[in-house]
Amino acid sequence: NALAGLAPWDSSVDESNTQALKRIVEQHGWPAISLVGAEASNAAWLLTQHADHDVAFQEQCLAIMKALPPGEVSLPNIAYLEDRVRVSHHQPQLYGTQFQGTGTNLKPGPIEDEAQLDARRAAMGLGAFAEYHKLMVEEYGPGSVSI
Repeated sequence: NALAGLAPWDSSVDESNTQALKRIVEQHGWPAISLVGAEASNAAWLLTQHADHDVAFQEQCLAIMKALPPGEVSLPNIAYLEDRVRVSHHQPQLYGTQFQGTGTNLKPGPIEDEAQLDARRAAMGLGAFAEYHKLMVEEYGPGSVSI
């Protein structure tokens, strides 16, 4: 499979899934937890998170997600998508969720106001950055499959 590096990534699948999600969002709004359940709402976020070929759609979904009442969307999902959109616009990320490079070159992209990073992460239900950084290095650092 593509994630394990055993097959080439097929970007047409992402594009097809993004088009399907666009139709859903257009017709019904964001797949909120109260409408579709946490698992389906998370799946919609995951499709959006990886729709890098359509940053405008990512931005649209981020705005919709942020406007929903508390509990209708996972706060960590908002944080990850916020960082993804910011990285696409060459802006520093707020939550330190996006890493670049592979192996020994794996490192987070630029982060805004690093002194307040853990406070922002905590407000979004994310753990301390040091622990996340350690996990990323263990998963994707030296000797691992590239992300």
